[in-house]
Amino acid sequence: MARRDIVTQVRRICTALPEVTERLSHGSPAFFIGKQFVMLWDGGHHDHDFPHLWCAAPEGAQHDLVASAPERFFRPPYVGHRGWLGVRLDGPVDWDEVAALCEEAYRTVAPRRLVAQLDAKR
Repeated sequence: MARRDIVTQVRRICTALPEVTERLSHGSPAFFIGKQFVMLWDGGHHDHDFPHLWCAAPEGAQHDLVASAPERFFRPPYVGHRGWLGVRLDGPVDWDEVAALCEEAYRTVAPRRLVAQLDAKR
């Protein structure tokens, strides 16, 4: 998938969630609800020379996902120690899975009123 298409897909997923804003962080698209919940590295970053994103994750999710599918998930630098999850976006991508991970990232950092707003929308 082309880099532009990856950005378009992740942007579509994240901005569909209540009150999300997008801005550049370290030169790459990032998504916020006051706090950042997704960081996209469509051209790769540091030792990861493939398109990927980092997303907030609930406690234990990073460990479980990396252990069960290390070819798709990894512990990202800088934020991995806080439980964030790295998700590969090269090769075949299950965009429904990416959408679910981004929504879970949103729920992990969102205030209760935004989670309630999301639930009411669903």
